[in-house]
Amino acid sequence: MNLTYKILSAHLISGALSRGGEIGIRIDQTLTQDSTGTMAYLQFEAMDIPRVKTERSVAYIDHNTLQSGFENADDHMYLATVAKKHGVYLSKPGNGVCHQVELERFAVPGKTLLGSDSHTPTAGGLGMLAIGAGGLDVAVAMGGGAYYLPCPAVVNVRLTGKLPRGVAAKDVILELLRRLTVKGGVGKVMEYTGSGVATLSIPERATITNMGAELGATTSLFPADALARDFLRAQGRKGDFVEMLPDADATYDETVEIDLSALEPMVALPHMPDHVQTVRETGPIRADQVCIGSCTNSSYQDMMRVARILKGRTVHPDVSLVIAPGSRQVLGMLAANGALNDMIQAGARITETACGFCIGMGQSPRTGAVSLRTNNRNFFGRSGTKSAGIYLVSCETAAASALTGVLSDPRALDTDLTISMPETFLYNDNLIIPPAGPAEAEAVTVVRGPNIKPFPQAPRLAADLTGPALLKMEDNITTDHIMPSDSKLLPFRSNVPKLSEYCLTPVDPTFPARAKAAGGGFLLAGQNYGQGSSREHAALAPLYLQIRGVLAKSFARIHAANLINNGILPLTFADEADYDRFAQGDELALDGVRARIEAGEERIPVRNVTGGFTVETLLPLSERQRKMLLAGGLINMIREQG
Repeated sequence: MNLTYKILSAHLISGALSRGGEIGIRIDQTLTQDSTGTMAYLQFEAMDIPRVKTERSVAYIDHNTLQSGFENADDHMYLATVAKKHGVYLSKPGNGVCHQVELERFAVPGKTLLGSDSHTPTAGGLGMLAIGAGGLDVAVAMGGGAYYLPCPAVVNVRLTGKLPRGVAAKDVILELLRRLTVKGGVGKVMEYTGSGVATLSIPERATITNMGAELGATTSLFPADALARDFLRAQGRKGDFVEMLPDADATYDETVEIDLSALEPMVALPHMPDHVQTVRETGPIRADQVCIGSCTNSSYQDMMRVARILKGRTVHPDVSLVIAPGSRQVLGMLAANGALNDMIQAGARITETACGFCIGMGQSPRTGAVSLRTNNRNFFGRSGTKSAGIYLVSCETAAASALTGVLSDPRALDTDLTISMPETFLYNDNLIIPPAGPAEAEAVTVVRGPNIKPFPQAPRLAADLTGPALLKMEDNITTDHIMPSDSKLLPFRSNVPKLSEYCLTPVDPTFPARAKAAGGGFLLAGQNYGQGSSREHAALAPLYLQIRGVLAKSFARIHAANLINNGILPLTFADEADYDRFAQGDELALDGVRARIEAGEERIPVRNVTGGFTVETLLPLSERQRKMLLAGGLINMIREQG
């Protein structure tokens, strides 16, 4: 067995490990963050389950930390009290970015983790099968339910050689994105093997598994070896170590070979993570802003390399350098050993240990700026400045460029970048608040501010569906397009009616008003619809606007699951050429759709009333998903089944 199937097999509840078929797996741990967590806990409460049934569930507050009004602080109070009542640990604001803290304090080799954040696979760097999902799936897992997914193919990414000085783990995943594209990992797990694995530290592995999300992969996974053992021991968690390796004769569906020693510094150009070329090919473009941090590149090792490059030097006068260490542990260690002072003296601005600039929560660049960033996504407008160009690079490339003022190859610097992993990390868990015990939980009152609104739910599927095609979109529409997530909108993540006013406005500012006026309808989309974040709001806001179905060439995995969970039909054109036959404004009809789904039919005819023709769409569903759509979503199905 490969390592992926070993862990899946140990957690299998239903189905068979046969590629493509639906499987249900037991979830050991869950992770939520405040951007998606408020809705997940509202959904958990709706299930009337008094206490989570996982081995450990953690609620992190790391996204909505810019408290310019009462909304974010109210959400934080709700999360603190709902976590305390229902058996969930709380990582308070300032403790760090969820994935960095999870890696440091909670990730366990061989266990399963389900998180309401698409970058949950970060923990795969420590040999944990960690999967991003919608908040409702996480709520069900907290209640003891299985997590269902198509049994994935497993890709063997065989690493050989060793990274040269100045070439980073970020360059490994950028190279993989260059080869495979943002659609290359859909339905797959990327499992890393080969002699090169032993040359990569746990934080470096986590950088690679983190950005596996940009490949569209179900998750990414490294073995848990001697380096994992040493990392856990240094975190005071040696008892959590379990060696997890693939069998010597493990088989895989595909193999990709990467010679680490042959790589060079890479950069992803605007506005997609797979728009990758080498720094050398790109040339010395001017840099106005450099941002270092995020769940991809904010570890102690990353920050120490940045400090080494900056020490005794000064940031270019035309560059704004922003650094966000990934956790309080990292920040404290930098302060203790003097590296933080090296950054400050060089001219860096040190920001909170939070998601910050990665999600557009502050540090938006100026009009027309070039911003070099170490985070994982550079989707159009995500920074908060639509005219800015966001370039994704490694920490080493970012720091070198901050000094020169242009995109620069860090190998040109005469700097020793060898950073040994600490024998002991300075861990302190006093900002991780344990829940009340079962006896005390009854006395805990969950506090709900006025911004927290009930989540929308779909009705049972009607016999027929009709309505206009309200919007026609191109390929690679992201969840940032569907439900923008910037500093102005993040405070309303617990208020779907308010959020719906901005649904799909980056594509068409008139869409929400037109959808309301029409009383709902359908969406038309190209390839890879819904890529990016796991945010369930990209399904909830369309649901509130009474979107009944999406007709697309293809869907991103998490978004398709979120649509089904919320009673919206994800229909794929049987013939992609039919996409061109549809126009925005066409009246569509799905005659007898309920009866067809009840009968288990996978081909759903869609009649274009305006054009006078009918095309076939595909809706392959498991028995569970079929019942879910008929009921009007997962919550309704759970209630019907008691």
